[in-house]
Amino acid sequence: MEIGLFTFAELYPDPATGKAIAPEQRMRNLIEEVELADQLGLDVFGIGEHHRPDLIVSSPAVVMAAAAARTERIRLSSAVTVLSSDDPVRVFQDFATVDLLSGGRAEIMAGRGSFTESFPLFGFDLGDYDELFDEKLKMLIALRRADRINWQGRFRAPLDGSVGVYPRPVQDPLPIWVAVGGAPESAFRAGTLGLPMALAIIGGLAERFAPFAELHRDAAHQAGHDPLPALSINSHGYVAETSQQALDDSFPHVAVMMNKIGRERGWPPLTRERYDGEATLRGANFVGSPQQVIEKILFQHEIFEHDRFLVQFGVGALPHDKLMRSIELFGTEVAPAVRRELAAREELRSPSG
Repeated sequence: MEIGLFTFAELYPDPATGKAIAPEQRMRNLIEEVELADQLGLDVFGIGEHHRPDLIVSSPAVVMAAAAARTERIRLSSAVTVLSSDDPVRVFQDFATVDLLSGGRAEIMAGRGSFTESFPLFGFDLGDYDELFDEKLKMLIALRRADRINWQGRFRAPLDGSVGVYPRPVQDPLPIWVAVGGAPESAFRAGTLGLPMALAIIGGLAERFAPFAELHRDAAHQAGHDPLPALSINSHGYVAETSQQALDDSFPHVAVMMNKIGRERGWPPLTRERYDGEATLRGANFVGSPQQVIEKILFQHEIFEHDRFLVQFGVGALPHDKLMRSIELFGTEVAPAVRRELAAREELRSPSG
């Protein structure tokens, strides 16, 4: 199983001081986080797209290009690219460029967007929310198959094959993942198209999301895709030396972010009791000591048999030194132990085991 991190590069204020980090410093910190993850041998680093004052990255491909120059082996993904409000031609060109710069390490994680600021910003109607994504995803798939395509849809000018889309990436095909939250139709679409799915679990019992994984695999099987496309589980988390420290360090920062978003969406305030509950074995968040997080990843692997696990540590703009320590613990203690245990399980299942 691939193991990695993702971030939205938050700019929320520190709850103790009320001050937020300067954007340029947050961007420098982000590149340091990617560098450390690469040095520790983690597999993937994802960077999310947002168009808000409290989340700094509006163009993941630009940041990924900077990270490509400072890393050697880690895969660089968006998390996500809001494809519904973007141009598939430009998305393909941007990520093909990152792929060339990184020596074949770029990925697109395409999503409809859980935040909606990009739709009015770029002149799209939220009433077309799902149709925009469906059309543009199919166009993006066509673009990675050939440099010249014939294409006509509702939401962009047609292509008649007379002009090509360049540059072409190192990877053929350039990986495209579909990010899925709570919409079964999104899991079905990803499976039918034979695309890997990144399933976000940020609240509730993990086993409640098992039907999404089953739907994705069943749809891919029915569509004749062999092998079946991969599955990633993406969740929030934070690792410290002890579980108490992890909860105490992270909760004030997470609460600032989640409560601001909650006020926008009508959610109840995040309580410490609920936060602690989500950190238990069956809860959604991977907050705890290295051993707790190891056990939780392995517990969920029994449910999902997923191929990738990504965790978001920077929820609520945690201090940089604590975030870097969390990445260090994740890379030196959690990831190696999970890999060893999964390898041992696979050995027992093999015919010669």
